[in-house]
Amino acid sequence: MTRFHKKWLLCGAALVGGLSVTSMAAAQDESASSASTDVITVTARRREENLQDTPVSVTAFTGDMLEEAQIFSTDDIDQVTPNLQFANNAPLAGNNASSQIFIRGIGQTDPTATVDPGVGIYIDDVYMGQSVGGTMDFRDIAGVQVLRGPQGTLFGRNTIGGAIVLTTREPGDEFGGNVRVRTGTDNLIDVFAGVDVPFSDTLTSRFTYGARRQDGYVTRAYTGEDLGDTNNWLATARFVWEPTSNFSARLSMDYSRADENGSPLVFAASNESATFQRVASADAGCPGFGGNWLALPSVPLIDDPRCANDFQAAGEFVNNGTYDLTSQLLNYGASLVLEYDVNDNIVLKSITAVRTLNWRGIRDADNTPLTILHTNYDSRGDEYSQEFQMLYEGDRLNGVVGAYFGGDETNDQVLVQLNTPAPGEQLDSDNVIVDDSTWAVFTQWTYDFNEAFQLTFGGRYTEDTKGSIPDQFNYNNPSAKYLPVQLYETTFTDFSPSVTLRYRPNEQAMFYASYSQGFKGGGWNSHFNRPQSQAELDAFHAFDQETAETIEVGFKLDLADNTVRLNGAIFTTDYTDLQITYRAGVAPYITNAGQAGVDGFELEGTWVPAPGWEITGGIGYLDAKIEQLDPIAGLATGVAVGNALPYTPEWQGNIGIARDWDFDNGWGASARAGISYQSETFFDANNTVEIAQTDAVTLVNLTFAIDNPDGDLRFFAGLNNVTDEVYPIAGNSSLGTGSGYAEIAYDRGRTWYVGLERDF
Repeated sequence: MTRFHKKWLLCGAALVGGLSVTSMAAAQDESASSASTDVITVTARRREENLQDTPVSVTAFTGDMLEEAQIFSTDDIDQVTPNLQFANNAPLAGNNASSQIFIRGIGQTDPTATVDPGVGIYIDDVYMGQSVGGTMDFRDIAGVQVLRGPQGTLFGRNTIGGAIVLTTREPGDEFGGNVRVRTGTDNLIDVFAGVDVPFSDTLTSRFTYGARRQDGYVTRAYTGEDLGDTNNWLATARFVWEPTSNFSARLSMDYSRADENGSPLVFAASNESATFQRVASADAGCPGFGGNWLALPSVPLIDDPRCANDFQAAGEFVNNGTYDLTSQLLNYGASLVLEYDVNDNIVLKSITAVRTLNWRGIRDADNTPLTILHTNYDSRGDEYSQEFQMLYEGDRLNGVVGAYFGGDETNDQVLVQLNTPAPGEQLDSDNVIVDDSTWAVFTQWTYDFNEAFQLTFGGRYTEDTKGSIPDQFNYNNPSAKYLPVQLYETTFTDFSPSVTLRYRPNEQAMFYASYSQGFKGGGWNSHFNRPQSQAELDAFHAFDQETAETIEVGFKLDLADNTVRLNGAIFTTDYTDLQITYRAGVAPYITNAGQAGVDGFELEGTWVPAPGWEITGGIGYLDAKIEQLDPIAGLATGVAVGNALPYTPEWQGNIGIARDWDFDNGWGASARAGISYQSETFFDANNTVEIAQTDAVTLVNLTFAIDNPDGDLRFFAGLNNVTDEVYPIAGNSSLGTGSGYAEIAYDRGRTWYVGLERDF
């Protein structure tokens, strides 16, 4: 069966299944019930709509829903969202705030500035341009939307997998606020305070402060530090000015810092025959080498700390490294959103934003007391963006026309310490100035033929210019550059169309079929660790953009007098010019070497069987495999046709059972049990078993809360990972290169917390 026929078979099956559910919906008992599902507002099409009216696969949470489920940070969302993977501690960065986000098998494992993310994060309409900083605590969130599938038309480049849209709370009209404190496992101290300050009837404001500290859970055996610790704080200010009924201005500012010991990475495996492992062992006096690394074909498998072999493994929560580590972050920015209602039909909108992101991550990649490979990343960058929108709303026609301009300049300084056969250790300096700019124009229009049929169509044209000025050398000979120091620049262009047909036969059911495209920017590799020939530069210095096109069929149903909600989508994606990480020597390179196919579905449901009860759940399935590889001369690879894409479990599911009680004395209580499941997952395109989650993982979380009669005081408690599952959350492998190492990070394990929240 060809892939073309497979696409339409999948979509046809979804449509037939959806129509059968329509018949069921029409036959539901229309008896009144005081229990019903909530109305959730989303902005997936750049305007406010009911989730059930929006023909996009969206998982949406209000701030209250996040609080009830005790979802405290972005990397917790995947426990309640099918086909989303959100991991922090990206090993290449060595920074706790770095993120690896994948939706439907599409994302990015390299979090550095020279590589674009595959899933876009937006906070109050502003795009966050780097993967570092994507892992953040939820402290003042009004809502979260996870948009699955290419969002290129309305959200632009780097939303090839999808987008995560965060909305913060608006200032209140009266003076007041809330305070929240939480303590728990590993000396957790988490505090938050927010206050609304109205200056006048037309000018309101909100100020917040949050801080979190928690001891690490991985111990360095030789030096005593605890890795995976948390030590960060955030302050925000937001002003809303509405001098007239048709004009508003929203100014938002934020400032955050983190200063932590380092990522909780530990030793995963060693290739005892790798060159650097043998050199380091010989230098350290590993028995059997006689001081000559050429004496044996591999490092002896003896339990001696001077030998770089698999005996260096000390367990999931012990690190044998000795190189000084750190994880630091400085992140601040501001945005100004202006809205002007020209008349009842037209709204003009301007979104201006600036941001500074400085971060540092030092890692001992081999995680042993030997010097094999160490990295020290220091990145300092600024970015800006300007977007203009004109929104039109008529009786039957709605649309948006817009233009986007943006750019960033980042100075990355990377020191790489290696133990090579050359005399003495090699210390490489990779200094790269990344200078990117982009502009785009876009439009999308929706026409209602009648109450049942609606057509949406749109497109976006983008020009994306990527520039790189490298200054890379070995400190033993700084004048010998690895490649000429000059500006390397190229421009990528793309047109991303989309079209959606929506059918609503009645108020209880909606069906849609859509086609969409998206792309992720190309760029320049910047991790060279030796002089490059012109042939090598021609082969893999630059890498091209990658693209995805998706056909999707879905349905959204409100059944049984709005006590049952069932939303689903089935899709097929052609993922072309796939950016894959290969290695030349020990250095990782991004190259366009493949094509992949992603087929799957999501199904999410909510059932309110009676007042005070709510049962939610979701399931996702992915068949995401590499279908084609183009060989690249000079690059080592373990990637093969048929390999699974990184961070793409075949099955992912969750179920939550919540119960609320309202007592006669005015007090209230609530309890929730949540279970999430994830089948085995690989963390790289090589499908390296040593760093993979090779077993399915089932997590059980419990939460409980008590509210006072006035509703302004809440006590809450939770127990996460009740069964104390030990499982990997990230990993990185260089087993097939001269460095021969693999590193891995595990989840913290079972944790508890108790907290108190007060509104005033």
